[in-house]
Amino acid sequence: EPDHARAVAGDLYGGLLDAPFRIIVAAGGETNGDALGTLAEVAESAAAHSGEVVLAVPEGNRLVILACDGGAAVAACCDHAAAREAARKADDDELVVGLSAPAGPIAASAAYKQAEQALSVARRRGRVLVEHEHMAAGSVLPLLADDAVRAFADGLLRALREHDATGRGDLVASLRAWLSRHGQWDAAAADLGVHRHTLRYRMRRVEEILGRSLDDPDTRMELWLSLKATTTE
Repeated sequence: EPDHARAVAGDLYGGLLDAPFRIIVAAGGETNGDALGTLAEVAESAAAHSGEVVLAVPEGNRLVILACDGGAAVAACCDHAAAREAARKADDDELVVGLSAPAGPIAASAAYKQAEQALSVARRRGRVLVEHEHMAAGSVLPLLADDAVRAFADGLLRALREHDATGRGDLVASLRAWLSRHGQWDAAAADLGVHRHTLRYRMRRVEEILGRSLDDPDTRMELWLSLKATTTE
């Protein structure tokens, strides 16, 4: 409700930002309770010097900042995060920051969710700051480290690994080779050093054990991601 929000914002702190703006969601670590306070001061100081409107709101153990897109406050927060990134230790969890894409009042809720998603990715990747717009620029593979994904992968592949543990075949390695070669029998068989008929038999056994068809693209996708999520290589 932009009109209502604008009226309330005017009474509270002088006005509601018009589009475009960004939302920052930051979480402080247990090692330093001042990390969020310092970030708020960085944003407010930069905004004051440039005459921008900024809103910094504590939210439990998190901080939410609403600031002008392309403005001094957002730039200062990014610079502050970059400096912490350069100085942080491997086990340092003082500050994690997620930054939304540019948005307007109507899309404030979506921007908040984007910032939360970016914050979650930053945690998984061990980063201080992740921008929502850059989340798709890297590999999806770091996201597979999530415990829920690994639990799904372990469950999906368990029957195949148990089969291989009996010494009756090498179904997991054969499946990985076949998927990596996009189902090309001769190429995958050559990688494994077996005859293509042997590989075809193994893939039939995979289908029988899983109760799923390898002709289904969803099945192939889930199996490939499961193999990547549980690989020890």
